[in-house]
Amino acid sequence: MAFETPPELTKHLEESTRRFEMLTEEISQPEVIAQQDRFRKLSKERANLEPIAQGYDEFRRALASYQGARQLLETENDPEIRGLAQSEIVELEPWLVKKSEELQILLLPKDPNDDKDVVLELRAAAGGDEAGLFCAELYRAYVRYAESRGWRVEMLSGSDNAAGGFKEVSASVTGDRVYSTLKYESGVHRVQRVPKTEAQGRIHTSTVTVAVMPEADEVELVIDPKDLHVETMRSGGAGGQHVNKTESAVRIVHIPTGETVHCQQERSQIKNRALAMKLLRSRILDRMIADQASKIAAERKAQVGTGMRNERIRTYNFPQGRVTDHRIGHTVYNVDGVMMGDFESFTNALTNHYQTLALKGESAVAPVASVDD
Repeated sequence: MAFETPPELTKHLEESTRRFEMLTEEISQPEVIAQQDRFRKLSKERANLEPIAQGYDEFRRALASYQGARQLLETENDPEIRGLAQSEIVELEPWLVKKSEELQILLLPKDPNDDKDVVLELRAAAGGDEAGLFCAELYRAYVRYAESRGWRVEMLSGSDNAAGGFKEVSASVTGDRVYSTLKYESGVHRVQRVPKTEAQGRIHTSTVTVAVMPEADEVELVIDPKDLHVETMRSGGAGGQHVNKTESAVRIVHIPTGETVHCQQERSQIKNRALAMKLLRSRILDRMIADQASKIAAERKAQVGTGMRNERIRTYNFPQGRVTDHRIGHTVYNVDGVMMGDFESFTNALTNHYQTLALKGESAVAPVASVDD
């Protein structure tokens, strides 16, 4: 059966291409260039449409060759020419099928948060000190992954545990399409291994919760200063005389929601307040997104569940050298590489999976696994 482009797909591709061409012309006009806000907005829209326009142009040229080869096959009697036409059809048909699927994915409605930077928050859950140690290791793995993509990571807050790990840690991650890449990392991450403190060599199971929250800027989310309760205090931990004498640590409570953030990363109270406000805005925006999407009190709770061991989305099994994402059944036998920041296999597989679901009109909400393996 000959390949045919779905009429609805052709319609949307034609519309997107016309819009791309119109924007290309518009942003070249001096009066538009002079209006920086408008120029940036139109340039961003054009950049989003460019892969569609370029892909559709390539698709149309290949489709014309395919249709020409089919016509030759139907009308030509020369065996050699028919053979060449058949070879071209065999080569082009699977490419056209694959390319049409890629174009459909590009046409899917964009998550408005995809281009945003994020606040990444990890918390030790079940497993005591071992959970805290894995929390610190997983955080470092995400930092390495971010660095490999050219992103910038800035720690916002952190709370150590007695074993040298983290009870919780939050960081700002900025760069190109950070939320789009990391959004499916939210959930319970389970580790199975023999802790360094285990004298009997028994395998322990611990969990860490991960939340990926899009950052909100001041223009997007205005917080009334009257709704804030701000406290300053002396920083804890290492720092010598500065820690003892300067009240640089900042705690901010958003009274309407009860959301509380604490920051003591910097020596300057002003810098700590700015970092705390960045974290607070992201948490409040996260709540707003959750209310709009699923009518629940906080997206973070939905993302990570309670942190119990059987709610995992991913398992890091060190004895087997295995990392498995239970939502899509994706496994790699490279736990050391993953802990060095090699998350690409998972971010790509998850993105492709949920894009495929969206094409079918199915829910793209990631299910929380509930059965131990």
